[in-house]
Amino acid sequence: MDIYERLTKDHNTHREMATRLAETTGDSEDRRKLWEEFKPEAEAHANAEEQTFYATLIETPEAQEKARHSISEHKEAADLMEKLSAEDMSSPGWLQNFKKLKEELEHHMDEEENEVFMKARTVISDETATKLVSDFEERKAAEL
Repeated sequence: MDIYERLTKDHNTHREMATRLAETTGDSEDRRKLWEEFKPEAEAHANAEEQTFYATLIETPEAQEKARHSISEHKEAADLMEKLSAEDMSSPGWLQNFKKLKEELEHHMDEEENEVFMKARTVISDETATKLVSDFEERKAAEL
């Protein structure tokens, strides 16, 4: 497994969790439980991804723009997650804001998988891409 497969594995989990969350209603036990799983998982993924994959990518001038763009999208998502954590889950605005977050995350993951990874494969060796998996796993575990 290389870093691209590992990150995509998390992306698929996040897509599935976000879809389930978007189907919840009100301040339900289901919504609370899913949010309490989703938020730390998404945050740990983003932080570990920045500290391993993007830290490697940003060292290469021709990949810096894509890396910086993705990191800024992580910040936008983190800000939205903080807003959601502070909002009343029973308000209609909570679900509206969550759906906005879901849309932003799906856009980000698709962009990463279809554009960033393609660029990364040209500047990160296969050996490094494989090594980054254990670095990512360690960082993510520490974040969680």
